[in-house]
Amino acid sequence: MPELPEVETMVRGIRSTLEGARLVGLKPGDCHCKPILMQPLLQEMQERSRNQIIRQVTRRAKRIVLTLEDQSAFVIEPRMTGLMLVSDPPDEAHLRLEWMVSRQRRRQSVWFWDRRGLGTVRLLTPEEQLQTLGPARLGPDALEMTGDDWFSRLQAVRRPVKVALLDQKLVAGIGNLYASEILHRAGIHPGTSSETLSRAHVTRLHAATQEILLAAIEHEGSTLGDGTYRNVLNQDGSYQNQHRVYAKEGGACRTCSRGTILRIVQAQRSTFYCPHCQKPPRKSIRKVTPPSARKSSGD
Repeated sequence: MPELPEVETMVRGIRSTLEGARLVGLKPGDCHCKPILMQPLLQEMQERSRNQIIRQVTRRAKRIVLTLEDQSAFVIEPRMTGLMLVSDPPDEAHLRLEWMVSRQRRRQSVWFWDRRGLGTVRLLTPEEQLQTLGPARLGPDALEMTGDDWFSRLQAVRRPVKVALLDQKLVAGIGNLYASEILHRAGIHPGTSSETLSRAHVTRLHAATQEILLAAIEHEGSTLGDGTYRNVLNQDGSYQNQHRVYAKEGGACRTCSRGTILRIVQAQRSTFYCPHCQKPPRKSIRKVTPPSARKSSGD
């Protein structure tokens, strides 16, 4: 579930612990569940990273990047249920990896916890980072795009705008939850074809993206009913209390109080929207001249 706001919250939460600290060791968790993907194998990862200083803790789309002094980097992708933690985890059975660091003789740890085992941890060289995180694989970050960026990219694709927002090569960081919320804030029907959006539509979409994502970061992300997402202190986020449409099928729209939230499926993902706030796109109607109005070939 973690999307840009949740991953940004994790980055901000672990930065003070890791950035500038020396990595003294990596320790696997005592987990007997499905193993996560780690590349290279743990022993090589330990040998390559031991005693290096963690220079930067950043985010690239939905990935956490821990850059070491030799410019190699741990790239952590939480995917569905992965969490970065500096406090007690939801349980110890799903602890996957511990980064043990030292700063001025003080030892601290950061853990990667993943209930379903779908997350990944990779230690990548600069060249591998370019292959994995570069423009060939990921589009510009959703929070860094300008209105012109949005317009040019959406004009280049012919698919429903909700589906386009989930394409990480087009725009990086937006997932299913925030795509629905952004389109609702912008007043755009999720089935509108991307290349038909006007400048005014795209201006609203750009503004809605900034507003929704920044507010979600401020509220430390969204913890849904299953309680999967937690911040680095193992506490709930609170942006779920601000949701207008996501998972609210059948309820009255909080924005207009006139529409009822509907659910449709797009690209095998649930989409939620208000049919009153988000009018469906107008279908182009071909004008046909009636036969009686046509000139005959003899005229």
